Amino acid sequence: MNAPLTHPPKTAAEPGVTPVMAQFLEAKAKATDAILFFRMGDFYELFFDDAVQASAALGLALTKRGKHLGEDIPMAGVPVHAMEGYLARLIRQGFRVAVCEQMEDPSEAKKRGSKAVVRRDIVRVVTPGTLTEDALLDARGANRLAAVAIRKGRAAVAVVELSAGAVDVVACALKDLGATLAAFRPSEVLVPDRLFSDPEAKAALDGSGGVVQALPQAQAEPVGARARVERLYGVAVLDGFGAFEEAEVSALGLIAAYLETTQAGRIPVLSPPRRSGEAGFLAIDPATRLSLEIDRTQRGEREGSLLSVIDRTVTAAGARALGERIARPRRDPVQINHGLDAVEWLLERRDLRRDLRSSLRACPDLARAASRLALGRGGPRDLAAIRAGLSTAQTLSALFASTTREPIAGPPERIGSCLDQLALDPALGHLLGDLVDGLVEELPHLVRDGGYVRPGHRPELDAARTLRDDSRKVVAELEARAISQSGVAFKVRHNAVLGYFLEASAKAAEPLFRAGPDSPFIHRQTLANQVRFTTVELSELDAKISQAGHRALALEAETFEAWRRAVESLALKLQTLAEALAELDANAALAEWAEEVGAVRPVVDSSLGFMVEAGRHPVVEAAVKAAGDPYTPNPCRLDGSGVGCARLAIVTGPNMAGKSTFLRQNALLVILAQAGAFVPAASMRLGVVDRLFSRVGAGDDLARGRSTFMTEMVETAAILTQATERSFVVLDEIGRGTATYDGLAIAWAVAEALHDVNRTRTLFATHYHELARLEDRLDHVCNLSMRAREWNGDLVFLHEAAPGAADRSYGVQVARLAGVPPPVVARAKSVLARLEGEKAAHGRLDDLPLFAVAEPAAPPPLSALDVALSELDPDALSPREALEALYRLKQIAPS
Repeated sequence: MNAPLTHPPKTAAEPGVTPVMAQFLEAKAKATDAILFFRMGDFYELFFDDAVQASAALGLALTKRGKHLGEDIPMAGVPVHAMEGYLARLIRQGFRVAVCEQMEDPSEAKKRGSKAVVRRDIVRVVTPGTLTEDALLDARGANRLAAVAIRKGRAAVAVVELSAGAVDVVACALKDLGATLAAFRPSEVLVPDRLFSDPEAKAALDGSGGVVQALPQAQAEPVGARARVERLYGVAVLDGFGAFEEAEVSALGLIAAYLETTQAGRIPVLSPPRRSGEAGFLAIDPATRLSLEIDRTQRGEREGSLLSVIDRTVTAAGARALGERIARPRRDPVQINHGLDAVEWLLERRDLRRDLRSSLRACPDLARAASRLALGRGGPRDLAAIRAGLSTAQTLSALFASTTREPIAGPPERIGSCLDQLALDPALGHLLGDLVDGLVEELPHLVRDGGYVRPGHRPELDAARTLRDDSRKVVAELEARAISQSGVAFKVRHNAVLGYFLEASAKAAEPLFRAGPDSPFIHRQTLANQVRFTTVELSELDAKISQAGHRALALEAETFEAWRRAVESLALKLQTLAEALAELDANAALAEWAEEVGAVRPVVDSSLGFMVEAGRHPVVEAAVKAAGDPYTPNPCRLDGSGVGCARLAIVTGPNMAGKSTFLRQNALLVILAQAGAFVPAASMRLGVVDRLFSRVGAGDDLARGRSTFMTEMVETAAILTQATERSFVVLDEIGRGTATYDGLAIAWAVAEALHDVNRTRTLFATHYHELARLEDRLDHVCNLSMRAREWNGDLVFLHEAAPGAADRSYGVQVARLAGVPPPVVARAKSVLARLEGEKAAHGRLDDLPLFAVAEPAAPPPLSALDVALSELDPDALSPREALEALYRLKQIAPS
């Protein structure tokens, strides 16, 4: 037996290639880096290497199909109806999939000859960033395709969410590329191939979390990139969208080139690119996002993150809008307060908010449905989503109508803008009316299934359905008319040769033979005892009945296509409407959460202050309350202006006392406040933050060959080189991964740099209690400690942050609580007592040169000769005593 041929020939022109295999090879040549799903009837077939890879990835049976060039062809297949599930599994494993569809009905191919092959072509290439199907997407999470370009020392990130049609572009300094890219959390990142040689850019790409695709550098050249973007949007120039930097045009050009390739020339309807400068949003680097668990936990799960705890949205689009708001908090106090105004306005109107959320619950994912329809991938249920979304907009417009007539101030700017966008213009109103009139309630999944156009919407469709569904009744009516017209006892019969015909006995049919040429009854066949006739009407009916099913489906498909084209022409308006609905949902959800947890509106301004009274960690509080325990709130006061409060707080206390929670808590309050959300606290005043850094907890980075300590130092270096006086920094246990005095020295030096050079607002947690001395040495440092008490031999954590430094770490007690065996705990206590005694005997930390630079040098110890001289009183000595003293000193003095 021949071995299977896993590698196909490079071209289809080689001798011995069958027509179907030649067609496969032509398609495969267009998508060499993708697995090709080749449609053959009710299956997508995979051949050669594609079959081998897919069978291993999906657990498919690997079979063989005939011979190719004398060798067996490996083959695997998936049913058409189950394709999406298999596709999702391949995409999750990092594969790209090219879908090659049948572009005509097999009956059409047969008209060209019995051996003609059905015409096929690639209709799309599916990649992680270009998914549009509901089954492949996370309904409550955005799926973004990003592109990165660098020109003249400036970086740019362009992002498209193809499933919703939204486009963003951000220009930034190269050092901010990692934070900018991480904020979008893309599924796939496009980069020019030359970019991999830039270490800083590569580090940013590694931290993006998306699959990185290298494209030719030529596709990022500004001139060609600009032309592709103009073609994508169908405009002559981009000036109407704004003054783009070269890097922005290059990044957008990469997106345009990739969409042209993966969408097989079908241009999606995209909103104009939204430009947001680097100063528009709070910069949060990937390490900080991971540390704070903003939208994903450190295990990569949504549950347990900040976003999951505050999310009270009732629509998928609203959840995505809230996620973007939390992932990219703003930096402009004016914009932040606009968001807070919207939340506060809805918080104060509980009944309105309840009705708003109730109406929104009936609203499906309007943006994604519109995008699928515009791309030609939608179905009847997507039309139903458009209908429901437009109906929801009408309902909400009526709901809010009374609020705009309030005697007091009406809706704030953000709410008012949403309400303006909810007003349906005539084109959208006409589309809604058409869908309400023509679309049934219970809908099939696919267009080819039919049954989605309401009876009465199209008379010709109703007629085709009547013929298809009620042919017996139609035939009976025709039979009755024939009998009435002729007086002959006809019966309508049918066979495969004549189709429908009228049959009567030979005797009964005699009058018809005597009828003139104007008789409507046409003789077809004479048998021994029966005679068969037909009529023009019956012949037409025969054709109509035999084709009624096909015609009904064709008319429905024609109706669907008209609706689809209408949606495509209104796609931008529908996207705007969808964004307004999502924005209302996100604001109402934040108001709902604020009421539920007792959150308050923060005061956000341009100062350098940070004052929180009775602040609470939103995630930990939710977990504690779920367990039925109370949460202990804590204050925090930092002031970068140097007035009233210190700007750097040294936080000490035992393990498990809550230091890390306290640090993260205050960082999360910054995120919530600048995202335009209320905060869980009694009060909060925040001078807007430009960059947020959190180095809390670390682990090995084995992929880059970094130890825990090296990872910690890399992250610390990023903070020291990027933090400004407007930044907010939380640091936990700097220096713990190395020798004690090395770590202490590093922690001390880092604290001094943050205080003296960066001048940033900082919470610095440590077990090096020696750092508490910085409060006396530096002008803007204060000590905080997480309190704990020993009670009847047990350690009780109070979770209270109080002024002053902790006196002990209670590490041995914590070890006992963790279940360390009693003999080990006892031995640890003994060793600790001895070490503390030795430390006291060796003197104070200030005796070490590194930490004693500001202390005067200690005098050298006295020698024996010095001591003897100091004990002599010359005035009290007799001559003989003086002589004896001189001999004694001579003996003591070194020779």
